[in-house]
Amino acid sequence: MNIYEPTMPEGLGRRDFLVQSAAGAALVLAGEAGAGTAAQKIAQETTRREAMSAKDFRAKLLECLGGPWPEPCELQPVLRETIPQDGYRIESVSYETEPGDRVPAMLLVPDGANADHPAPAVAIWHQHNGEWHLGKSEPAGLAGNPMHHTGVALAREGYVVLCPDALCFEERQNPQLRGGNFERFEFLRYVVAGKCMAWKNILDMRRAIDYVCQRPEVDRERIGCYGHSMGSTHTWLVGPWEPRLKCLVGNCCLPTYAAIHRTHLLHCFPNFIPGLFAHGDTPDIAALIAPRALHLNFGELDGGSPIQEVREGVQRIARAYHEAGAAEQFSSWIEDGAGHVLSPEMWRRTREWFARHLKQI
Repeated sequence: MNIYEPTMPEGLGRRDFLVQSAAGAALVLAGEAGAGTAAQKIAQETTRREAMSAKDFRAKLLECLGGPWPEPCELQPVLRETIPQDGYRIESVSYETEPGDRVPAMLLVPDGANADHPAPAVAIWHQHNGEWHLGKSEPAGLAGNPMHHTGVALAREGYVVLCPDALCFEERQNPQLRGGNFERFEFLRYVVAGKCMAWKNILDMRRAIDYVCQRPEVDRERIGCYGHSMGSTHTWLVGPWEPRLKCLVGNCCLPTYAAIHRTHLLHCFPNFIPGLFAHGDTPDIAALIAPRALHLNFGELDGGSPIQEVREGVQRIARAYHEAGAAEQFSSWIEDGAGHVLSPEMWRRTREWFARHLKQI
């Protein structure tokens, strides 16, 4: 299975945005049914989308994801191990997201953070990169690419950091179907149940925030999240459904369906929400986060997020923030000549965004 996540190293309105995004999709349709027919289909789709309010789109998004999430069960957290580190400690923990489904996670707690001195917190959603054996351990600094030991860096700056395993990664793999085979199985299992992988990812992330809020070391009014690549997808997926996240940062991932169809991308499964393209595109999901603080980084040469559609999508999100009276709460950065990386400049902007919105309160 080809899952696109490149390995290392390396103010438009809704109408204008949809018209431009649709133009890319029209090129694909034209090869199948003729340019005239394709243009007519795109025009019809555009007309339908233009008439949809953010409230209506949100309702359609929830329907396409698979419907409302269940009532939360008890987390029943378990401390498995404590690992002392220089300036912080790592707690290996687990908690239930659904009855019988326990999520392993690493919690990084900086020295000095306690019930009397609660600290801001950041949940980190790890990348994909076709590395199913890695999950929480990479941002926790215990394995993987040092570029992505972001949880360690934030813990040393005084944040409590939670790094959970996503479904199909690290400790959440299957002994019979390993790696991509298990991910494909789970995606299809959810689809035939009328849901999708993104629905489950969002549920798990919301439960992660439930766990963060139960920790005495955490200031519940100062919680954010960060993710690179698939983790960035997870960031804008969970954002509309988790108001406790006051500050969100996504690094290198906003693949629109228009771009996916135009360039024939095979992307990771959380990006695919059945039926959604009839109502909107991925930037419309991120736009629902307004007016809460959102920053997105991109590499100009990142083939997983074709830059033409990224630029259009960023303008759409900015327009939504402007309409919400919160233009200053959205920021984006496209780095010239950069690919699918967490560059020093991207990380600098990430740290500054968290400092501004989680520390300066």
